[in-house]
Amino acid sequence: MTKTFKRASDAYEYYHDKIIIEGVEFGDTKALFNVGFYIENPMDNTIENKEREWNLLYAKAEWRWYLSGDRNIKKLGEIYGKVPEIWRRMSDVDGKVNSNYGWQWKRNDQIDYVIDLLQRQPDTRQAAITILDMKEHDSFTFDTPCTYAIQFTIVNNKLNMSVVMRSNDLWFGFCNDQYQFSKLQHYIWGKLDAGIEMGNYFHFAHNLHLYNDKI
Repeated sequence: MTKTFKRASDAYEYYHDKIIIEGVEFGDTKALFNVGFYIENPMDNTIENKEREWNLLYAKAEWRWYLSGDRNIKKLGEIYGKVPEIWRRMSDVDGKVNSNYGWQWKRNDQIDYVIDLLQRQPDTRQAAITILDMKEHDSFTFDTPCTYAIQFTIVNNKLNMSVVMRSNDLWFGFCNDQYQFSKLQHYIWGKLDAGIEMGNYFHFAHNLHLYNDKI
């Protein structure tokens, strides 16, 4: 039965323990496979675990970086004051990253397309944004996006969102990714006609894991 959580922090706590207890050794991680769950209140998106020390100020800065559509880490440095090492490792020689979701979902005006489609045809099954396109695998030398796609569906007058990921590190990836995705859901919701409510967020990861140095 699919798990449902009120907020993202509850999902983090549950899967943190579940990975440690039930996860299988997979490379330099312990992992669970084909994990899917609902978050009922997407905007309750802060992570409260004290050991994790999740940084809301950084998450907000990353959201602003994504909104800019500029995939260069220099832009993140301008917004946040510094560039986290993880992005330095992932960037190419020019400072660009494939995993800047904002750059990805703005390509070919995907956000505007989704908003317009939901406005014109509320029962559409086509309001989807793609991120990972393996036809571009030759450009993934430095970093490969972890998210395949995001889909939006209006059901019972509520905007629901589904995120499908090939791989998701619970410690760093999920904590920051769910914040950015829920902000995107809220952003698109804000562009729709009055009367549409915020719905739930379904998160699916083929591989949900913790790196061994975080266990």
